Amino acid sequence: MGAEPERTRPVQPNHAGLCANCKHARSIESDRGSTFYLCRLSATHPKLPKYPRLPVLACDGYDERGRMSG
Repeated sequence: MGAEPERTRPVQPNHAGLCANCKHARSIESDRGSTFYLCRLSATHPKLPKYPRLPVLACDGYDERGRMSG
């Protein structure tokens, strides 16, 4: 018998790093219950990964959700 596949647990916001509160990130839940973060900024900035490896600790495109610019 082969080894049982590793199960992916849903990502908690604190385990997503910067993506958890970035205005460019969109959380996506798979049919299997896994959560991924899509970087919408990656569509116009090819150096940014579409689905970054979590937790994201540093990102050139990070922009805090709800932050007032000025």
